[in-house]
Amino acid sequence: MDLIADILLAAGALGAGFYCFILGRRLNRFNNLEKGVGGAVAVLSAQVDDLTKTLAAAQKTAAISTETLTELTERAEQTSRRIELQIASIHDIPEAPVAEKSTPKSASQSPGEPMFTRRAAGAK
Repeated sequence: MDLIADILLAAGALGAGFYCFILGRRLNRFNNLEKGVGGAVAVLSAQVDDLTKTLAAAQKTAAISTETLTELTERAEQTSRRIELQIASIHDIPEAPVAEKSTPKSASQSPGEPMFTRRAAGAK
């Protein structure tokens, strides 16, 4: 009985050793950095690092843009208030009477004669 138990125990140990050997080879192929999932994980990890850096730079740029936009908005509001005050003050000014302006006519010019005329290049 002891002999049968020892043979079964040895067979179980050999089977477990063979199973571990096959599992180890599969795990090495799985973690291969060039072809396996390990390579894909390494590439994805590098991409995540790059995206994190890009995101940090974009957030910094957005914060600067927000500050600039806030300053410009405040300036625009102040300018619009000043323009509104100026327009309101223009409405308070009384209108002056409009005087007719007469165009002075030269003494040598007759009413039907044009003001400007073309002359030939050689004539004076």
